Amino acid sequence: MRDLQNRKILLGVTGSIAAYKSVDLARKLVEEKASVHVIMTNAARYFITPLTFEVVSQNKVHFNLFDDPISHITLTADADLMVIAPITANMISKFAQGIGDDLLSTCILSFRGKVIIAPAMNWRMYENGMVQDNLRRLLAHGIVKVGPERGSLACGEEGIGRMADIQRILETVKAVISSKDLLKRRILVTAGPTREYLDPVRFISNRSSGKMGFAIARAALRRGAEVVLMSGPSSLELPYEVEYIPVDTASEMREALLRNMSGCNALIMAAAVADFMPLMKEDRKIEKSDRMMLEFVKTPDILSEVGSMEKRPLLIGFAAETGHDLSSAKRKLLEKGIDMIVFNNLSSKGSGFDVDTNEITLIDRETVSPFPLMTKDEAADVILDRVVQLLLDIS
Repeated sequence: MRDLQNRKILLGVTGSIAAYKSVDLARKLVEEKASVHVIMTNAARYFITPLTFEVVSQNKVHFNLFDDPISHITLTADADLMVIAPITANMISKFAQGIGDDLLSTCILSFRGKVIIAPAMNWRMYENGMVQDNLRRLLAHGIVKVGPERGSLACGEEGIGRMADIQRILETVKAVISSKDLLKRRILVTAGPTREYLDPVRFISNRSSGKMGFAIARAALRRGAEVVLMSGPSSLELPYEVEYIPVDTASEMREALLRNMSGCNALIMAAAVADFMPLMKEDRKIEKSDRMMLEFVKTPDILSEVGSMEKRPLLIGFAAETGHDLSSAKRKLLEKGIDMIVFNNLSSKGSGFDVDTNEITLIDRETVSPFPLMTKDEAADVILDRVVQLLLDIS
């Protein structure tokens, strides 16, 4: 399973001012259909009430070790994952030394699954040698640490110690539960639109937001791949841990791709590269007039160029069409020499540019596999499932 649906997640909350952020983490986990069970320390209850977490998680909040003398066993027995966010220097030290003197620390000791910790404290505490020693001890035992981040702290000082962004913690949760079938694979993903300039201020482009390519990059990272994301202009937040290469025009994308393709196992061309560019680009802003005639030429055909190479990575293309006819996509697959094409019907409701869903059909040399409307995150995993199969076939 790749998603969080029906996963039991224990969310530990300790006595840090960042405890209020964990409410949002609990909410997002619930939105992903996880079953969230919050365990608070007594100190955490000074910062936020258990009732808040009960409302958000829709489950009882646990904090008293002696309400049920074996709760530290029953809570952890069937849990899939444990996340402690925030975790203080005190709880890090307890955890590292095997101390169990409250409900959360005893749950930590009895849990046999993966544990994620998100430290939050003043920078002096975080940089203290003993805290760092304890963190190294935890990491050596397979604990997954996310953050902390550098920035403004609650005390008014600047430094490292802020709890990691909630979205980053959520991505870490998804990565921990994902299969690592792309481990030791290097994947290059292109995304977004390209711009072709008429003059220094005007350009032609398309409606691509980059959402599909960014979703593929995130999914590949979760599955263990080393990911290079090359994107045209986009307002989307970059996936964490990705190697990012910004480009603007189709020619820039071609040049950057050829420079960075070496060593890649797969190239997934999700970018909506412009098909045409102005024959001439003016050096100065074109004066306004009643009518303007423009002449266009084709942009470089990156897919065909890579597809014709003797040594190249697995090559995945996209075909965005307005209609259900697959013939153009099948022809593109053969003519451009690519391994698989993702057909996307732009006229289908909820599918295409600048939306969060997609209806795709995967076409390769042997099979045609249609899929119903799904989120772009789900579509990304469907595409990568097939990429994994194709990589195994050629290895």
